[in-house]
Amino acid sequence: MKANAAHIEKVFYSDKDHSKTLNLLAQCREKRIKVYKEGQERLNLLAGTSKHQGVVALISDFKYRELAHIIDAWKMSGEKALILILDGIEDPHNLGAIIRSAEAAGVHGIIIPKNRAVSVTSTVEKVSAGAVEHVNIAMVTNISKTIDELKKEGLWVAGAEASGEASLFKSDFNCDIALVIGGEGKGIRHLVKEGCDFIFSIPMKGKVNSLNASVSTALVLYEVVRQREWPLQ
Repeated sequence: MKANAAHIEKVFYSDKDHSKTLNLLAQCREKRIKVYKEGQERLNLLAGTSKHQGVVALISDFKYRELAHIIDAWKMSGEKALILILDGIEDPHNLGAIIRSAEAAGVHGIIIPKNRAVSVTSTVEKVSAGAVEHVNIAMVTNISKTIDELKKEGLWVAGAEASGEASLFKSDFNCDIALVIGGEGKGIRHLVKEGCDFIFSIPMKGKVNSLNASVSTALVLYEVVRQREWPLQ
């Protein structure tokens, strides 16, 4: 609602106690968004679950950006580039959490593949807590070709892999960088890995040899943020 009210087509609310949603409904009417009172069963059907808070919004399809838009957003910011490439994330909850962390870390854009990966769905939008409205997300047909285009723009490309010899905390990200995160359980595909300038890993001290994809991404992004605030000596 705050980020892009035009994205909302209709709002449905519970015919039971809706005292907690009066302010939200008032904002809807203020922005000329149509609201409809519905029974609980209808809301459950619309939400796809009974675990909702009595309000369901019907939104238009997500609008992806072009790669050129992400590059322009970086150049106009005057900052060092921070672009996230997701090579095959399949879980919508992971993608939503990654988008939320990426927005908080100030990425200039996220790149996802058209095939063999989850797109921006209603679940992704919900898990991102609205962050999808603030992040440039591009969907491309060829990740390897996209990496080549980013390199031509002067970016370094670094891949996060358990097999990476360099440690996350000893790698230098204080430059124009594109980070590649592989899919759950599969990692970065071979051809995509070949396009990376270097591969790094997150140090693991326990018996489990990997982290959830969204957790890994958040750790990596904030190591980049940390280095830019306090560069490695």
